[in-house]
Amino acid sequence: MTDLLLRNARLLGRDTPVDIAVRGGTVAGIAPASGAAPSGPAAEVLDLEGRWVTPGLWDHHVHFTQWAIVRRRLDLSGARSAAAAGQIIAARMVAEIEMHEPIIGYGYRDAMWEDEATAEVLDEVAPHRPVVVLSGDMHACWVNTAARDRYGLPDAGVLREDDAFALQMRLEKAAPGDEDLAISEAAVAAASRGVVGIVDLEMAHNLAGWTERMTRGLHALRVHSGFYPAEFDERIEAGWRTGDEVPGTDGLLTIGPLKIITDGSLNTRTAYCHDPYPGRDTRGVLTVSPEESEALLTRTVDHGFTAAVHAIGDAAVTHALDAFERTGAQGTIEHAQLVRHDDLSRFAALGVAASVQPEHLWDDRDPTERIWPDRADRAFPLGALRDAGARLLLGSDAPVAPLDPWRAIAAAVHRSADERAPWHPEHSLTREQALIASAGTLHVAEGGPADLVVLEADPLHCVNSALVRMPVAATLVAGRFTHRTL
Repeated sequence: MTDLLLRNARLLGRDTPVDIAVRGGTVAGIAPASGAAPSGPAAEVLDLEGRWVTPGLWDHHVHFTQWAIVRRRLDLSGARSAAAAGQIIAARMVAEIEMHEPIIGYGYRDAMWEDEATAEVLDEVAPHRPVVVLSGDMHACWVNTAARDRYGLPDAGVLREDDAFALQMRLEKAAPGDEDLAISEAAVAAASRGVVGIVDLEMAHNLAGWTERMTRGLHALRVHSGFYPAEFDERIEAGWRTGDEVPGTDGLLTIGPLKIITDGSLNTRTAYCHDPYPGRDTRGVLTVSPEESEALLTRTVDHGFTAAVHAIGDAAVTHALDAFERTGAQGTIEHAQLVRHDDLSRFAALGVAASVQPEHLWDDRDPTERIWPDRADRAFPLGALRDAGARLLLGSDAPVAPLDPWRAIAAAVHRSADERAPWHPEHSLTREQALIASAGTLHVAEGGPADLVVLEADPLHCVNSALVRMPVAATLVAGRFTHRTL
C-alpha cells in the first residue's frame, strides 16, 4: 500500500525528474518519472511539476517555549538607543492605557548604543507598570523599578546571566494567553519554513509538555528534548538515555542532551575569553568551572547521555574541549563564536560537533568589531572549523534569532545581510555544506524517513535573495504533511 506518490520531483544531483513513493513514514522507492498509473492503490498522488525535494531541515538549537511566547511580545530589536526603546514602550503604554499587566519586550541589543539601558529610562515612561525587556541574546533582562518590586528582584536596571535566566523562567510560567496554542502556532510556522525537527534546549522542563501535546495530536515536528543539570537526576531516575523514544509520541519525541552553560555572551561582554576585552579589566564570566563541567560530562558518559555545552568565548571553548577530552563524552559545543586556532582541529579529533548559529553574525558583526576588534578574524569561524574537519550543525537559538533555517543557511553562505561586502568571507560555507549542516544530507534515500521538504527553487543554484526567502511548497514529517500550499 503506497500512502503517497510524489510525482515529477527533482532531486539534488539528479538530472531527470523522479517519482517518490512514501509508505509507512519512509521513502519506499525512487524511480524515474513515468507518468504511468501506480502499480498499487495509493492514498494520494501529487504531481510536483518539477519542484525540488530535499531532506527536511533541522534547527539544532531552539528554546521553543520562549520562541512561541516571544512571538507575541513587544519587539524592541529595532531600537538603536535606550531612549528609542523607551519611546517604543511609551507608545505601547498609550495603546494599552487601561492595562496594568507587565509589559514584556524582547530583542534589545545595547552593545552599539551610545546611552545606557538604565532603570530610569524605563521608569520615566512606565513609573507604575512593570516593564521587563529581554536582551537579544537572552543573557540579560532590563527591568524598571515596578518590575523589581513586582518580582522581588535584586535590583532594577539590567540583570545578567543567572539572575536574567531565573526571571525568564518565571515569565514563562506566568505567560499570558494560551501557551499550548502559542506553541502549536510556532510549530506550524516552523513547518512552513521546511523544518522537520528541533533540538529543544528550553530552560524550563519541556519533556512533559511535549509528551502531552504529541499524545493529543501535535505532530508538526520531531523534537529532541534537552535538559539542564537541575533535571539530570530526574532523567537518570526515569531510566532515560539520549536517543530514547518517548512512548505515545509516534517516535517524534526523543530524549536529547544535557545542556551546560559555561559562559555568557558577546553583547553583555560576559563571553569568557583567553585575553581581556580591550579597554576593560575583564575576560568575561566563566559560569561553570572546568571541574564542574568535567564532573557533569563524566555523568553523561556513565548514564548514556550526550552533552550540549554552551561556550561562546575562546577560553570557554578551550575548557569545554578539555572536558570532552578528559571524559570521553560525546556531544556538541554550542555557539563556538570565538575559537583559538589551536582548538579548531580538536573538534574533529574528539568527535565533538560545532552547533552554530550563523544568523547571529548579522547582529553581532558590528559589536564584534567594537568589542573584539583584535580577534574578529576568528569570530564565527565556520570555514575554519569546516577546513579542520569539524562537523557543523546549524541552528537559530530562537528566540535570539527567528526559527527559520533558510536565514541560517544564507548567513553561513553569504556572511552579509545587506549591501556590504561579506564579513570575513574566508569563513563562508558553500551552499552544499550549509544544507548538510541543517538537514544532515543532501540526498533523499530509499529506506530513509519521509521527512521531506518541497521547494519552489533549486537551493544550490537560485539567486541569493531566493535562498534566504526560500519558498516552501510543502513539508512532510514521517510521510505526513505538516505544511502544504499545493
